[in-house]
Amino acid sequence: MEKFTSSTMNHLIQLRHTLHQFPEIAQEEHNTAQKIMEFFASLGADRTIQNLGGTGLAFVFKGKKAGKRLLFRCELDALPIEDLKPSDHQSQIPGKGHLCGHDGHMTIICGLGEKLSQNRPESGEVVLLFQPAEETGDGAKAILEDPRFEEIRPDAAFALHNLPGYPLHQVVMRKGTFAAGSTGMTISLTGKTSHSAHPEAGINPAQALASLMQKLPELPKEVSGFALLTLIHAELGSLAFGTSAGRASLSMTLRAYDQNDLEKLIDLVKEKATLVAEKAGLKIDFGFVESFAVSKNDPELYPIVENAARNLGLSIIEKPEPFRWSEDFGLFSQICPSFLFGLGAGEDCPQLHEGTYDFPDELIKTGVGMFVEIWRLIQKEE
Repeated sequence: MEKFTSSTMNHLIQLRHTLHQFPEIAQEEHNTAQKIMEFFASLGADRTIQNLGGTGLAFVFKGKKAGKRLLFRCELDALPIEDLKPSDHQSQIPGKGHLCGHDGHMTIICGLGEKLSQNRPESGEVVLLFQPAEETGDGAKAILEDPRFEEIRPDAAFALHNLPGYPLHQVVMRKGTFAAGSTGMTISLTGKTSHSAHPEAGINPAQALASLMQKLPELPKEVSGFALLTLIHAELGSLAFGTSAGRASLSMTLRAYDQNDLEKLIDLVKEKATLVAEKAGLKIDFGFVESFAVSKNDPELYPIVENAARNLGLSIIEKPEPFRWSEDFGLFSQICPSFLFGLGAGEDCPQLHEGTYDFPDELIKTGVGMFVEIWRLIQKEE
């Protein structure tokens, strides 16, 4: 395991606790970014890029000679969920909390920054990316669309996620898809209101809405690989007893382990919904939010991550199936070889997004050690 002095660990733990106390949700991470800037002020990064993709930050550490550019990424944002676990670092912001462990992920990348400051790369570059808005699926897209990203486009990208339910420090890996792709989808149906005493004078979308609620969840059966459609919300008209509804909407989450399967499921939903709407004489519109690409691990990076874990004496588990949740790191796997792995947060740990979740401080050293070892192994190959 990477060596840390007690003062270094206390320094990093205090940083995480501070980040945990002052969470900011997607697109609002200005103070969080400022705290990260203050941490890196003395580390001597060769280049700093601010406001990347919004509130994002990138710190570049350059080697003495040419080589691969590696990117290690973490997330800035918290969740709009109340932090319910009493502690000396409990969230001070009502209704917001770092209940996905992004405070720990940021601290790990900060610890990696300290290691790079003390021991510069021999070759290539290391980019430490603090990405905004992961929870909404908007952050990775904003980063990749920022013109300045071309200046730090990596040859390989790495990220980790803490995983409650697995033994503390265990490295969770998968070849191929690690986490599902998903998207939030809303179908809007527009008919014509009328007096409720004369419903025949209007076009009420109630029957079409009921039909879609029955038929759409069956569509994943028509996709060859794993796919899932979960109904989230339905709305019909308004609570006006004298009016026959003229509008309706149906929201759902679609997910799949393969990007092509996800796209096929979207097309199937559009096709079925359009047929139902046309038959009922309704206008139809589609909206999408929180879109996450499939997180797919590059097979050539697998042995590097595996050897890093073995060199550190960590236990490894190969997960037989991908995770059903999504992570917007998947977009990076579309532009360069990428690898996302998990670190066990404890078998009895509260689950992610629960009000009592709190990132285990013991994982900071493990995460930094993994990233440092990955960086060293790739440098040895050059």
